Amino acid sequence: MEKRILGIILSLLGVTGLIYAGVNFMNGGTGTRNVKGIIVFGIVGAIFFFAGISLVRNTKDKAT
Repeated sequence: MEKRILGIILSLLGVTGLIYAGVNFMNGGTGTRNVKGIIVFGIVGAIFFFAGISLVRNTKDKAT
């Protein structure tokens, strides 16, 4: 059950990172700092999201 909860938390963090990257992208800005922020938050968000989804999907619940 702990792995499933961790997977849900990672998925939520990933979605938050992806949304933040999307908002940053839509607000524009041409600076190098803005582009780096979009790339970093997008990649980290995607990693967290897919790791969380795979944890939830691959964890088997046991009857207690």
